[in-house]
Amino acid sequence: MRHNFECNSKLHTRVHESMLLTMTSDPVVAHATPPARSRRTGAAARRRERQREIVEATRALFDAREMRDANIDDIARAVGVNRAIIYRHFASKDELFALTLAEYLEELDQRLAGVDDAARPAPERLAAVAGAYADFCLQYPAFLDCALALLRQPGEYLLAELSEAALQRVGRFMVASLARIADVLRAGTEAGHFAVEDADVTANMIYLQTLGALHIARSGFIVRDAGHGVPEVAPVDSDQFRGLVVRTCLAAARA
Repeated sequence: MRHNFECNSKLHTRVHESMLLTMTSDPVVAHATPPARSRRTGAAARRRERQREIVEATRALFDAREMRDANIDDIARAVGVNRAIIYRHFASKDELFALTLAEYLEELDQRLAGVDDAARPAPERLAAVAGAYADFCLQYPAFLDCALALLRQPGEYLLAELSEAALQRVGRFMVASLARIADVLRAGTEAGHFAVEDADVTANMIYLQTLGALHIARSGFIVRDAGHGVPEVAPVDSDQFRGLVVRTCLAAARA
């Protein structure tokens, strides 16, 4: 337990230091001559564009297969490069998959922003945000795979496999969605609609519970007792789970 806590603390410190680093200028670039700076900037732009192409190809494969499943050769063929180019731009396959998750998270936050109206009562805001979150999970099953796969990894593994830039990008977009949920919870508590002691903790719980619930919906079945301890597999409807997610989020806020 102490080892895991220390790993997670190191992960938090590393992400924080990475965020501070991005706010400072590069002294080499800052003092380079204009032609040298231009060449360096051009090379960096081309590298970012190639990385973007690779991430987009990875997501397209995930979406087509509806799961977090793509090997490096498939991705390389989709982009039109050899596999060595992939590893030239990403530290590992897990880093590429993590950055693909960041793309999903960025779109998720845009979806939540699109339905969240601060002028509406907090319960309506939370229902709209929870519904949009559920719809996103059902539309992109691969997002569920990516999000759950990342959460299963211990901090020590993430430190070893992901660069500071990748950790920062994933963290930034995850925090954006969590912060939006937490803001709705705070507004509702202040208005007397909710009874939330710690909005950030409750927002994290809602985020994780929704992933788990929609993972069941994705499987298409539940296991139940058919009587006398005999297990039975029963089909479930995704719309049923969408409504359950919204009601669960509202119940958690009012508890």
